Amino acid sequence: MESVGLSFGGGGTEERPRSLTSAVQERLRADILATRLLPGQKLHIAGLAKQFSVSLAAVREALSRLVADGLVQASDQRGFRVSPVSLADLADVTQTRIDIEGLALRRSIERGDACWLNAVEAAWEALKAVPYRYPDDPGVHYEEWVVRHRVFHRALVNACGSQWLLGFRDVLHEQSERYRRLALRRQADKPRDVEAEHAAIVDAVRKRDVDAAVAALARHFSVTMEFVELGAPRIAEVSGKT
Repeated sequence: MESVGLSFGGGGTEERPRSLTSAVQERLRADILATRLLPGQKLHIAGLAKQFSVSLAAVREALSRLVADGLVQASDQRGFRVSPVSLADLADVTQTRIDIEGLALRRSIERGDACWLNAVEAAWEALKAVPYRYPDDPGVHYEEWVVRHRVFHRALVNACGSQWLLGFRDVLHEQSERYRRLALRRQADKPRDVEAEHAAIVDAVRKRDVDAAVAALARHFSVTMEFVELGAPRIAEVSGKT
């Protein structure tokens, strides 16, 4: 990971430590999800503090927050490291995401008003407006698509009425995204119509067909898992790194 500095705008002395910790946390989160930091990789507090020009306490707090999100593991003897990956964990994450996000979608369809539905439509149109992959490098996601994809899936469940449910859903989404990034280059030659998968979800949501929407969402996540499994050699390759 390249050396970077973290800078912040104005603010009092009480705000600055919290801002530093949050900035380190978000940078590390982004590097883990983008697999610039690989599963099992050691995270040295002193080295990160020097790299980001922050205190040891700020790095330690940032890592502790990522432990709570399941992206980092902590050990008294070995310190911090990026959480490992495995096909068994992938299956667990996928099924749990189907259960949690399916429930959130069900509640959103039942409770969502016209404003929520308009937000889903807007997120869907925004997602379709950008390419899924870079045309000259099909093994890499178009970064703006990744951002809009996250917004689209969150919009689908925003009307569920439960911050707990949304919080669990967000953690599972991040875990799924990490697996998807790890295996993406192994999927470049296998066709997948992601837009059609999303369209099936949106169509059911428009009709407020709860069962069809939840089933389409489950199929979408299951197909993602199947594609990630195509990258099993890549997952096996990085799972033993230290």
